[in-house]
Amino acid sequence: MPQPSPDLERAVSEAPPTPGPTPSESPSDAKPTFELPDGTTPYLLVMPSAEPGSTAIQWPGSPSQPAWAIPVSIPAGTRGYAVFVPLVDGSAVAAPAVTADAAPVEAVRAETSAVEVAPSEPAAADDSGSAEPAPTMTIPPAPNVSPPITTPVGGFAPRPPQQSFLDAKWPGPAQAPGWAVPGGVLAGALGCAVFVPMGRTGIGWLLGGLALTIGVLVAVWRAAASERRTERLIRVAWAVAALALLSVLTFRNAWWLVTFCVLGALGCAALAILGGRMTRSILFSLMAAPFAAFRGLPWVTRNLRVRRRDGTNIGVGRRIFWSVVVTATVLAVFGALLSSADAAFSQVLRDLTPEINAGTVFGWIFLFVVGGLTAVAAVYTVSAPVDLSAMDKPGARLLGLLEWALPIGALVVLFGGFVAVQLTVLFGGQRHVLETAGLSYADYARSGFWQLVAVTLLTLAILAGVTRWANRDRPADRMVLRILLGLLSALTIVIVVSALFRMYTYQKVYSFTGERIFVMAFELLLGAVFVMILAAGIRWRGAWIPRLTVALGVVMLLSLAVINAEDYAARRNIDRYQETGKIDAWYLRALSADATPALSELPDVVRRCTLSWIAAELAEPDPWYAWNLGRVRAREVLAQIGPGGVGGPSDCRAADQFDLPKTR
Repeated sequence: MPQPSPDLERAVSEAPPTPGPTPSESPSDAKPTFELPDGTTPYLLVMPSAEPGSTAIQWPGSPSQPAWAIPVSIPAGTRGYAVFVPLVDGSAVAAPAVTADAAPVEAVRAETSAVEVAPSEPAAADDSGSAEPAPTMTIPPAPNVSPPITTPVGGFAPRPPQQSFLDAKWPGPAQAPGWAVPGGVLAGALGCAVFVPMGRTGIGWLLGGLALTIGVLVAVWRAAASERRTERLIRVAWAVAALALLSVLTFRNAWWLVTFCVLGALGCAALAILGGRMTRSILFSLMAAPFAAFRGLPWVTRNLRVRRRDGTNIGVGRRIFWSVVVTATVLAVFGALLSSADAAFSQVLRDLTPEINAGTVFGWIFLFVVGGLTAVAAVYTVSAPVDLSAMDKPGARLLGLLEWALPIGALVVLFGGFVAVQLTVLFGGQRHVLETAGLSYADYARSGFWQLVAVTLLTLAILAGVTRWANRDRPADRMVLRILLGLLSALTIVIVVSALFRMYTYQKVYSFTGERIFVMAFELLLGAVFVMILAAGIRWRGAWIPRLTVALGVVMLLSLAVINAEDYAARRNIDRYQETGKIDAWYLRALSADATPALSELPDVVRRCTLSWIAAELAEPDPWYAWNLGRVRAREVLAQIGPGGVGGPSDCRAADQFDLPKTR
């Protein structure tokens, strides 16, 4: 126990006069005073003053019982309360607490002296009727001790600082000396800058992704080895999915397909880097991946300033920079000499080396920065993964049965009526639509597709919210929730089928397009999600749905690439042309090189029109890193047709007689 200093001793005024003995009375008239043993330091520091209006503290303990007080430093003039706690034997049974009113006291400075403490209540009278004097306790002066422990005035200690999310869940990795981290980041940046073709599809997208993946693996190999095997396999699976989506750009050219494949590859890469099991953690991974790139830059730069054991700087960054400069210089000098020495070798170099201009240099810089930031995000996060467990915890069950059952039940009734009408349309056919709606079958099909897609998405959001916040502690709650959500999901599946039927009917009347096929595939994916919700409702286990949904999205894009959606659309349009003599030549000419084999089977006038734009696009040869299977096959078909088989604007004006009306 710390010793109180003389500065902490408080001179206290005498307690208010009380009946009973005083120290001046004879020892025979009063009990002996309680003397502290030698060497014992008193801890009773503060007593209430006897100022007018103040009330003496009633001692809650028995007479002559010692007490403890905490040594504190109180500035003069501070108003407060003094509380004295009796010492109680731990082996004794706890007695009811005695509450004593504490009076405000004022801390004053005075000479350190002995203090005599007397009870404020008169002592009990004995059998003879005379009052027995109360015992007193004499406290000797305290010796000089070390400085006191100072606590804030008012008795409130400062709260410890709260940890932020980054400090608690994402502290980041420790410094990793060596070449692995800067070498991996540099490999990813150079791979993207050298291989990825700006503005066109090609094998370079896959090669750039492979270079980036290999660089990250080299940098995080040791850190990833300590991760759980299951989590490591999931990360590898998402990385493979990202590479598979990038490989689509090696075979297909449809702008909408390759755009969604690149976006899907970025999403899969974010999941491979940060992870994510349920909806919130998956969304966090997609948004936090760019943040991880900029947050990891200082960590990478610190690895470039690694020092030896003797304190000297290794200079990793400087050595890497000069190594790259020397390599580029050596290749430029010897390449120029060898190119001038042999014409065949010169041609090979021209094919391998891209044309250098301002646009090319800007593209290299842009891809180098993007690739480097992606590598930084991957290396920084995989080296010390983010703890996403708090994001996937179940939410508070705030909605009772009355709050959610009524709106969900009303929605079930509404969906049931709509589904009944849809079944009538499906079985009644075109005549029923013409008689009831006054629309053509195609107009009826087109009029509601996008609305049904919106209904499907909104229903999915409602199901997610109800399953998260609805209270299901009681068996009755679980039963009602299972029935209503099951009915809503089943009815929504029928709505999805109706939407698909409408879009298919619309394309049969007008024309098939790759974009419309993609929309149908997306609606089919939503239907699969509702089937998974029905399966999860059997045992209330739905944590597997979000990741499986993302995986099915990847499968959907790869399937569209396998069936060659634009070639499929072109062939269906050709079949309708053979039946009706009508074809959408304006749309077919805007197709990519993927549809060239199908378009070559059209009659001469329509073929010359539809192949004109594709031939113009393929006029320039591709560099090696932009090799694409679809363009290779298109060039082969155009070579077989010959220059005379491809027309121009005049041929497209002649093809207008076969064109469908544009009012659709």
